[in-house]
Amino acid sequence: MSKTILMVDDDPTQSRRITAILEREGYAVTLLPSGDALLDHLGTGAVCDLILLDLVMAGRSGLETLTETRARGYLHPVIVLTAAGGIDMVGSARQAGALDFFVKPASAERIVISVANALASSALRSEFSQLRRRNEGRSSFDDLTGNSPAVQRVRRLGERAARSSVPVLISGESGVGKEVIARAVHGTSDRSGQPFVAVNCSAIPAGLGESILFGLESSHFAGGTEGHAGKFGDASGGTLLLDEVGALSADLQLKLLRFLQDGEVGPVGARRPVAVDVRLIAATSRNLLQAVSDGAFREDLYFRLSALPIEAPPLRARKADIPSLVETFIRRFNIEEGRHIGGVSADALDLLMRYDWPGNIRQLENAVYRAMVLAEGSTLQTHDFPAISGLSPPTSQALAGPGSQEGPLETENVGTHSLDAPVRVLDEHGHIRTLEAIETDLIRFAIDRYEGQMSEAARRLGIGRSTLYRKVRE
Repeated sequence: MSKTILMVDDDPTQSRRITAILEREGYAVTLLPSGDALLDHLGTGAVCDLILLDLVMAGRSGLETLTETRARGYLHPVIVLTAAGGIDMVGSARQAGALDFFVKPASAERIVISVANALASSALRSEFSQLRRRNEGRSSFDDLTGNSPAVQRVRRLGERAARSSVPVLISGESGVGKEVIARAVHGTSDRSGQPFVAVNCSAIPAGLGESILFGLESSHFAGGTEGHAGKFGDASGGTLLLDEVGALSADLQLKLLRFLQDGEVGPVGARRPVAVDVRLIAATSRNLLQAVSDGAFREDLYFRLSALPIEAPPLRARKADIPSLVETFIRRFNIEEGRHIGGVSADALDLLMRYDWPGNIRQLENAVYRAMVLAEGSTLQTHDFPAISGLSPPTSQALAGPGSQEGPLETENVGTHSLDAPVRVLDEHGHIRTLEAIETDLIRFAIDRYEGQMSEAARRLGIGRSTLYRKVRE
């Protein structure tokens, strides 16, 4: 997905030159002749990733324009251009919020590097800002990537839920981002900044659910247990997300219903219930109405939890959001993995758009991560998604890894003649391949076989996940 750059300059010769340089690099450039034109353009809500702003223009100067954009709340990264004016003017532009500057006529290399650095810096600040908001319990619906009708509907319902204190039930398939929605409801509500606690009800060990959720009263007798507040106590003043709420046992369902009725919980071993101030959000990938019909879920609890229901759409119902999601994942993994992937090719994006994604956003995220870790080039290509495309990297070097002299990966093991073991042991001359080459092919095959699920690939290979990540990076 091309980055959009606004070029603001009243010098047509320089504007055309810089535009041609950036378009050759794959950027989408829009020319604007003045500062007023820029402010009008931003006022329409148009997409913009970076602004190139000339400091000396007729009418409103570049510095005045930059100051006004910041005053109006436009925080886009800005690079200033100047053919005249001294260091004082550039310093003033820096103080007003410009990231960088260059003097016209600048070399193509200087322009490209400046733009790339500004975009990378902006992406880094955005990721850190989102992570900080999440850690502080201040996520918002701006953190939901995409603008499809399905996502807009979720935003409307979520914002309505944030203005209320009633329980919310978020339903949807596994991997659709139900926790992201729950965090946005919490972060947009009057409980923003207070604790947000998430618990997966399907992962609660049998017999420990009551203690984990509602707490344990300490025992003062010899050898007595040490008490703890439980998840409800941890979330006091904030929000508790009960993920996969349909997995709760009948006893825990009854205790949850009592909390919804009375606002109190009963810690294990306590003589009397304890009042807690907690906003409850439940999430499920099951059909709870069917569970009610089957007698597996209490009907009265269902209606209490679903006072305000939100249906999280599967990814196949919001495919228009895939380009934005891919861009978000690339930006994040570039930071986390120290990569410099510039984007995804048109053919690869078309492949991702046509796939149905049964594992939803989580599967797409894993696919992009796997592609970025193993990609040889600076742009993700179709063959970087082998589990979806069925293609392998086009060169023998990419397949065999460093130090290997073998040709493309074959579908038959020379030593065993098994179609289930496509990693070759012998080279074309009948000699044993290097251990490094065999291990490289085996790791690639395992990741492809388990569709980028790194935990499963590591388990099948008999190594730890951290070891697998290290070997992949190497």
